[in-house]
Amino acid sequence: MGKPYSRDLRKRVVDYISAGHSCRAAGRVFGISASTAVRLATDYKDRGEITPRRQGRVPGTVGKLAAYMGFLIKQVQADPDITLRELALALEEAHGVLVHLSSIHRALERAGYSYKKRIDRTGAPAPGTQAGTA
Repeated sequence: MGKPYSRDLRKRVVDYISAGHSCRAAGRVFGISASTAVRLATDYKDRGEITPRRQGRVPGTVGKLAAYMGFLIKQVQADPDITLRELALALEEAHGVLVHLSSIHRALERAGYSYKKRIDRTGAPAPGTQAGTA
């Protein structure tokens, strides 16, 4: 994501346009696009300030899983040892939504859930070995 133009440049562009010059002329004089000059002038007229708007989206409000976070959290609370694969299957069965495991992982991390390795969890055995032997 790009950096916003400085307050100084914004102020000079708005002042130049307020003095009666066109937005295209302001763009040429200050080395910005005409559309940026129009946007700065419009923002100043509408909001009365030249500060840049916040860039990006608020995390967790958009995306494929935003609408299903309640469902995922209920599943994790009902079965704390549920795997990501089981969560993906439950989501597909209940809502018909196909999603990658890493997307579920990131969504649960944002919601404050994480998987902590503990001694009492044995894990899967290595290929070619029986459970309990190494």
